[in-house]
Amino acid sequence: MSGYRGEQLEESYWKALLDDGQDHNGAPQGSAETDAALEGFPEQQAWQLGLAAMESGELQETTIVGCNRGGLLVDWKGLRGFVPASHLVCLSPFLDAEERRVELAARVSSTMLLRIIEVDPEQNRLVFSERAALTDEAREKTLLAELTPGQKRKGVVTNVCSFGAFVDLGGLEGLIHISEISWGRVNHPGDALKGGQSVEVYIMSLDPDQKRVALSLKRLRPDPWEMVANRYHVGQLIKGEVTNVVSFGAFVRVEEGLEGLIHISELAEGTFLHPRNVVREGDVVVAYVLNVDSAQRRMGLSLRRTDHSSVPFNLPPEKDHYREARSE
Repeated sequence: MSGYRGEQLEESYWKALLDDGQDHNGAPQGSAETDAALEGFPEQQAWQLGLAAMESGELQETTIVGCNRGGLLVDWKGLRGFVPASHLVCLSPFLDAEERRVELAARVSSTMLLRIIEVDPEQNRLVFSERAALTDEAREKTLLAELTPGQKRKGVVTNVCSFGAFVDLGGLEGLIHISEISWGRVNHPGDALKGGQSVEVYIMSLDPDQKRVALSLKRLRPDPWEMVANRYHVGQLIKGEVTNVVSFGAFVRVEEGLEGLIHISELAEGTFLHPRNVVREGDVVVAYVLNVDSAQRRMGLSLRRTDHSSVPFNLPPEKDHYREARSE
């Protein structure tokens, strides 16, 4: 219940309510029945009942008296209320304008059990939700039926832990694994996400039986490695920030989600005990591109070659330094 109360309603819905407040036949918002109800029921008392109903969470039987492009108009104790389309059950978000109009118009004159989620007498706002009226089990079942892999959905981060973050999609939680937060390095999910944060997520996969939903943030953006060969080439000088220094070298963020490795042998001339004697996390450096391998998602960089050219080389094949970095 509380999640629905706190949800930010889109301003477009209210604009639709004010600018296009007509029923499906084009009649004005008012009706003889509504006007009579307003005359016979004190408006102030009606608003007080609305506030009490919102606090109690009790379901309210309402009559649908009209619709517009934003949702449904309802009559409740002489007050005009609104049900945003996003709070209706079984209304597909993929309908075109005409299909949406037909679906909404079909509900006019019917009665619905709704829950009040916002009451603001000063703004003349009385907002209802069909989704909030569902039981937790019914809400989960309805939401699972709506979700499909490849969809984008909005949600709220409910919990952040070492392996990822849980997101409430409106009555059902999904998990963003730490590997799906960003194309770049994420040391802990808490560095990128916070509890209560509103996010847009990508639906990766569903398991209706287990009620599990795998989510992703990074798949909402292009993979930077896909076109890396078109942007970077051997011999190019690039600027980046050192993100991690390990025993065999240093990783440099070239752009969001794209890191290159400066092997210890390419940090500087001469001998030194540890790469941290040359660079530290947070340093901004200019590096020479030694090699680019988009298939293996690797870029070899050099600091010592920035002042003079040399024949590029590949990192030693016997060791997977990118994998080693995860264990240091």
